[in-house]
Amino acid sequence: ATGPIICANCHLVNKPEDIEVLQVVLLDTLFEAVIRIPYDMQLKQILVNGKKGVLNVGVVLIFPEGFELALPDCIAPETKEKIVNLPFQDYHPTKKNILVIGLVLGKKYSEITFPILSLDLASNKHVHFLKYPIYIGENRGRGQ
Repeated sequence: ATGPIICANCHLVNKPEDIEVLQVVLLDTLFEAVIRIPYDMQLKQILVNGKKGVLNVGVVLIFPEGFELALPDCIAPETKEKIVNLPFQDYHPTKKNILVIGLVLGKKYSEITFPILSLDLASNKHVHFLKYPIYIGENRGRGQ
């Protein structure tokens, strides 16, 4: 069997995911998106050395255009404590609204906080005030 087939039939199939965000966000405001990645902590993955170890997790979070990861100097100290050493990345340099994190240890990071900066009318006159969808993708395992 191949990696995708194995992953589709064991630890990734029909897994719940949970995201917590504010229901109302003001312009140019910092807020947190909290992603919970529930899984059976007893599950193990085969590590590079051939031994069994804890699962890795990863997240892709897609906000509407105009939302982006907050700059480090804007983040509150209590939020900085939650995200220390997390490898946040933009999916693409021109797509700052698509954020990727991982792979990180699932045992330590089964809950991941994304500090997000909301839309700013001063920098983008093309924004509209709507109910915006947020998309999330999660990975449990090696992320093959």
